[in-house]
Amino acid sequence: MYDVIVVGGGPAGITAAIYCARKRLKTILLTENLGGQVAFSSEVCNYPGFCDISGIELVNRFEEHLGKNELEVRTGKDALVVDVERKGSVFEVKTEKKTFQGKTVIIASGARSRKLGVPGEEQFRGKGLTYCATCDAPLFSGKTVAVVGGGNSAMDAALQLIRIAKKSYMIDIAPELKADPLIKDKILGSGKVEVFNEAAVLEVFGNKFVKGIKIDQQGIEKTLAVEGVFVEIGYMPNSEFLRVEKNERGEIKIDKCCQTSIPGLFAAGDVTDVPEKQIIVAAGEGAKAALSAFVYLSRMK
Repeated sequence: MYDVIVVGGGPAGITAAIYCARKRLKTILLTENLGGQVAFSSEVCNYPGFCDISGIELVNRFEEHLGKNELEVRTGKDALVVDVERKGSVFEVKTEKKTFQGKTVIIASGARSRKLGVPGEEQFRGKGLTYCATCDAPLFSGKTVAVVGGGNSAMDAALQLIRIAKKSYMIDIAPELKADPLIKDKILGSGKVEVFNEAAVLEVFGNKFVKGIKIDQQGIEKTLAVEGVFVEIGYMPNSEFLRVEKNERGEIKIDKCCQTSIPGLFAAGDVTDVPEKQIIVAAGEGAKAALSAFVYLSRMK
């Protein structure tokens, strides 16, 4: 019987687990992989204490800190949680192979890449179409590519591709790019990026691999010859396995103490309805969830 079961190994989950361990709570962290989306960031420039650090380096620091505390960590597909159910005063957290019991649970399962939902997307996934510039950008050296999206994740992808690709098109549905001004200035000043605002992808096409995309820009259809497509249009919360109150986007509703609609079940990070999806915000929410779980446990009979 665990005091706390933490589900998810991104900034929120890791921080929650560290705080729980420091409160001397019997804690287990279950996650398919440590780091979450941070591991796919090329540069992290806004996490206090690190002016410029890669996502992988920051994850390594998180993991090192985690390892200095007394708690159990399980990773891999066998640690992927598929169900959480409260039975009386105890929670049962199930993976495909095992069931864990805990007095409280902190859900920090994060989010996953949102899909375009257009013809050719599934056909060319892994054949020129990708959702991870950090993973796949080096494969497109000297080629012309398209980045779909206009937020920080899309700008991060474009920033990486400036050094690698011959040319990049940015396809953004909004009237203007939404990203940190400093990063935007770097990209637009590179001379290697062409932006299509108020535009949407209609189709991804090719033969064995991607050869181009069709877009609609303010009612005008255009065809762009590209050999790579990087989809960076946001994320969907990993909350399907939970029977708990959510908003219209599937994000878990929480109060200021990270409490969900089920007593003893807390949530933190990108899987929740907290508006800003940032590493520092997720870490802070993880700390709040852990402290709230501690207070909840201290009041249990």
